Amino acid sequence: MLLQDVVKDIEYKLISGDLEKEITSVEFDSRKVSEGALFVCVQGFTVDGHSFAQKALEQGAAAIAVDSTRTGFAEDELKLLSERYGASVIEITDTHLHLADLCANFYSHPEKKLSIYGITGTKGKTTTAFMLRQILEQSGRMTGLIGTVCNIIAGEKIHAAHTTPESRDLYEMMDTLVRDDEDSLVMEVSSQALKLDRVRGLRYRTAAFTNLYEDHIAPNEHPDMEDYISCKLKIFDSCEKGILNADCEAAERVKDYCRDKVGLLTYSIEGNADFVARNLRPRRQGHVTGTVFELVSEYYNGDIFVALPGKFNVYNALCAICTAYIENIDIEDVMKALETISVPGRMQPVENDLGVNILVDYAHNAAALENVLNTLKEYTKGRIITVFGCGGNRARTRRFEMGEVSGNLSDHTVITSDNPRNEEPMAIIQDIITGISKTDGEYEIEPDRSKAIKLAVDMAVEGDTVLIAGKGHEDYQISGDTTIHFDDCEQAAKAVLEREENG
Repeated sequence: MLLQDVVKDIEYKLISGDLEKEITSVEFDSRKVSEGALFVCVQGFTVDGHSFAQKALEQGAAAIAVDSTRTGFAEDELKLLSERYGASVIEITDTHLHLADLCANFYSHPEKKLSIYGITGTKGKTTTAFMLRQILEQSGRMTGLIGTVCNIIAGEKIHAAHTTPESRDLYEMMDTLVRDDEDSLVMEVSSQALKLDRVRGLRYRTAAFTNLYEDHIAPNEHPDMEDYISCKLKIFDSCEKGILNADCEAAERVKDYCRDKVGLLTYSIEGNADFVARNLRPRRQGHVTGTVFELVSEYYNGDIFVALPGKFNVYNALCAICTAYIENIDIEDVMKALETISVPGRMQPVENDLGVNILVDYAHNAAALENVLNTLKEYTKGRIITVFGCGGNRARTRRFEMGEVSGNLSDHTVITSDNPRNEEPMAIIQDIITGISKTDGEYEIEPDRSKAIKLAVDMAVEGDTVLIAGKGHEDYQISGDTTIHFDDCEQAAKAVLEREENG
């Protein structure tokens, strides 16, 4: 594509060169620049892309886009670079903002060729996204997914560096979906993505708001809760229909924001809404522990089984069901999808014939662990055996708190390692012991995580629940400067197989 087409409908100034340059890619990371690229100099929090402009040109960039507010790189200097490398230089007001526009042009606007479903909120985005994708796929839609656990693009699972990718990567993924003849995309939309314009140019078929809790308040994220919620509300600026958890504390704020802007479909467990779940009760079907609830709505009235335990997963299911209703998807497809749903690292079951409920979950702080353990108490006839550790080079208070929570809510805890990084594993474990010692909970220590998982599986009897907490979908263990492959689900499945083979 010619440079003049890449900058179409964007206000720019040509500093040097011409617009007839053939552009082979759009990049903002100089390490990815190859022959023919347009390198966009983005001014970030800690790194200024302008300092890599010459490197990009040395690597074959055909053109560079600089920011009109840049410091340094006067026009005369840019003209000299242009002449030296035979490249074009354009100036744009706010290269960070318009990176998405440049990519939209370069990839011929793939966002207009997909039905896009956005989900924001502090918790529940990942599980809701997987539920909705499975519903859409069950109904015959070819659907990609972008989120925290991974990105699923054209059937391929791709590592996710951010909950929502930078706009350049997002547009490339959408282009891949379009080229693969996929028609839909479900995506988690983080507050940072909305704040930093990573999702600029997208229009959602539905935009869902799951809940709001205090989180992500930090110098490089949000200065306060007002900024946090204000950024999340931006998702409703570009959608055809809004979906809202009417039970969340921010519900009235969301309703006020959407009034006269977009219609809202609401869901609830505790009160009045368009979609209400009542009479929640645990159920085990085969190897799966889940929840049955009665759905009351104009879409369907009757029982629905979701193959994940807990009230919070009923909320997630309601959110996905609302989108299915808007999309006129048959309720039978919805029920088939939900009764087989599995989300990597989110209450993920490990199949076994031991009569034991073995779950892997991402709970890696005290609040999350408390939530999961309280949920499992409703589903467990026997004991709850919890395996967890805490990451090194992270806040020590988390260790005391998680130890206390597990001691209070678990019948037995196996304390182990979880990414000790540059700390001594036993020093981290000792901090956890400090917390658990405040309780009457039984515990033992096994620093080797694989042995700890096997220990928990081996001691469990029919009716017990084994919770392996902390890593969830992560498939690595970091110790010192070494990173090895380590997957809790794989380790648990191995332990189950060994026990079943040995009788």
